[in-house]
Amino acid sequence: MIKNYLPLFLAILISCTSGSSEWQVIEQNFQTMPMSVRPNPLWFWNDTQVEPDELVRQMAGFKEAGYGGLSILPYGKSFKPDYLTEDYFDVYRLCLEEAKKLGLTLWIYDEYGFPSGTAGDINGDGVARFKRQYPEHAYKRLDIIEHNLRPNTVFETALPEGRLMAAIAMDTLTFERIDLNSHIADGRLKWQTPGKGNWRLMLFVCVDAGISVVDYMSPEAVEHYINMTHDEYYKRFGDYFGTTVVGTFFDEPTLYRAQGRAWTPDFNEKFEAVYGFNPSLYYPALWYDIGIETAQARNDLFGFRTDLYAKGYPKLVSDWSVRHGIMATGHQDNEEVVNPVGTSGDLMKCFKYQDVPGIDKIGGDRPAEWFYKVVSSAAYNWDRSLVMSETYGAMGNISWDIIFGVAMDQFVKGINILIPHAVWYNTDKVVYKPELSLRNPIYADSLHFFTDYLSRLNVLMQNDARWIGDVAVLYPIHAMQSEHYLDGPLGYYRGGVEIEGMDYVNVGISLFDSLGCDYMFLHPETLDERCRIEGSALLLDNKTQYNAFTTLVIPACRTVSLTNLEKIHDFAEAGGTVVFTSFLPDKATVTADNGKIAVMVKDLIDNKKAIFVEQPTPQQLKVALDHSSVKQSLRFTNETVMRNIHKRLHGKNVWFFANPDAETKMAGIELDGVYNLEIWDPHTGRTGVPLPVSKKAGKTDFNLSLDGYKSVFVVERK
Repeated sequence: MIKNYLPLFLAILISCTSGSSEWQVIEQNFQTMPMSVRPNPLWFWNDTQVEPDELVRQMAGFKEAGYGGLSILPYGKSFKPDYLTEDYFDVYRLCLEEAKKLGLTLWIYDEYGFPSGTAGDINGDGVARFKRQYPEHAYKRLDIIEHNLRPNTVFETALPEGRLMAAIAMDTLTFERIDLNSHIADGRLKWQTPGKGNWRLMLFVCVDAGISVVDYMSPEAVEHYINMTHDEYYKRFGDYFGTTVVGTFFDEPTLYRAQGRAWTPDFNEKFEAVYGFNPSLYYPALWYDIGIETAQARNDLFGFRTDLYAKGYPKLVSDWSVRHGIMATGHQDNEEVVNPVGTSGDLMKCFKYQDVPGIDKIGGDRPAEWFYKVVSSAAYNWDRSLVMSETYGAMGNISWDIIFGVAMDQFVKGINILIPHAVWYNTDKVVYKPELSLRNPIYADSLHFFTDYLSRLNVLMQNDARWIGDVAVLYPIHAMQSEHYLDGPLGYYRGGVEIEGMDYVNVGISLFDSLGCDYMFLHPETLDERCRIEGSALLLDNKTQYNAFTTLVIPACRTVSLTNLEKIHDFAEAGGTVVFTSFLPDKATVTADNGKIAVMVKDLIDNKKAIFVEQPTPQQLKVALDHSSVKQSLRFTNETVMRNIHKRLHGKNVWFFANPDAETKMAGIELDGVYNLEIWDPHTGRTGVPLPVSKKAGKTDFNLSLDGYKSVFVVERK
């Protein structure tokens, strides 16, 4: 049975027909906080036998704490009943029945332990259920076997085990490359080197990686995993889907396993079907500089790997969920790596087909906050509105100030589904603190106050409200792919290669945190396919998340596509503000276009159509932004700035201001447009408090004061 599904998070906002009545419902929900807007934490069934009576008791505690649901995460070697057995599904059914009685909702976590894709092997009971059943569909690795040869040398070798992807000889002096496929017969390669040159013979082989995770890039493999897991839930609990069961949750897929050399056996065939040629001669660029073609080879190969990855696990799980009337969310592992080519491939494009993109804010000096805007921008780029974060895991017994500060920082940067990590079934075996239930005396006294706060944030932000901003920042994935290579010095877990001068993260921090200037990352694909120039504006031409940008920042990138630069050039010619930072592009993603890139960049800079900020400090970026003939629609009139996000919801403008720091902030703010404004306080639920404003020359000015770890909505009053 396939259900028509409207996300519960949106239902509260469309139950009325007119804008004014919709806002009456919104205001009522902001004060009463129904179950449909309350947060859903992870619930670890950790390292113990779960018992029916205790499950029922703890679920009552969820509701008492102000949670609106949960996501069950089986975890640890001693967890019972055994995963995916009828005994397991019996206790799961008990929880679904109890959730229905209590009005709670449930997201199906698709693994036992994590990462998703083993059915219990890693952080579970160590049983590789998926690989045992489908060994040929487990994670693959690309290996390189090398031989350095002298001129006029006859070389012969047996082919290594695995799927041969390419056999290439390269002169390391001239970068001449020869495909040796025609020199292979009967499982052996025999070749004589030319009379001159310094030859490196390389065999590239796709082999089993020796780990139990599904091949995320193989649709066939992923479908087997979905059949083993997701389908088993639906078979038994289909009647709950779209009502009690509202979503699926996957956890920490990544490309960094297998020493960062994740590959898939039919890569070449699929590549050739898209590009029209076999990629064999490009394979050396995965490890080495191959001369002038390096940027194109790496962009083609790494970009296509990301495409297979995005169309693999994230897309297929999302497609399955939507077909079954529910949402799908999940996040990558190691999102905090500046160069994502070796981890997620592309931290924007990996979410292209995902219903609800997500991120993980955890402890251990991992600054996920630097990347919230990447993930929320991915949602907007591909016309989605919901963005998830799994938040607080392994941060320890942090203070309420930090808990609130993290939450408001996430919401002001576009996240609107915060999944608290976590509630633990067995509080004697908590592995990743904090434990966020009423059973924990550290948090019991104020937990409901916190869940009320999140619920009020959800009322105004967990919806299809349109993001509004003036500034776009090009996501420099082409530059990162051009300079990435396998087996880099940082090691696979940290992404392998640190790219010199890569500044997009720091530019984003300067814009948002230091200048109070919200922005959206634009993926190169989005700039090409979804953006057009109208007047002096760059329009993101989506149905829901459309926007008109007046400024486009191109952070440090030595490589850019010609189609991107042509649109950037046209935008500058039309009167848009274009800002390059740190260094200018000098290479194209297609080798033949290099000369055109140089000419176009020279024209932009020499004729002052674009601004080059060699050292993009906050002060220098502010000077560049102020250069625009169209001023930003929100400006600070004193030295104090506040983090902010602007959305439009049911005919009204809504601004959310957050102060996730300890000190009080008092800011003067000027808005383009003439507004009557009021304050909605997510900490107390108070609404409709008039905000004194000054209106002059089409502008609205007001002052705003926020104590430390406080936030507020400023809502247009009509």
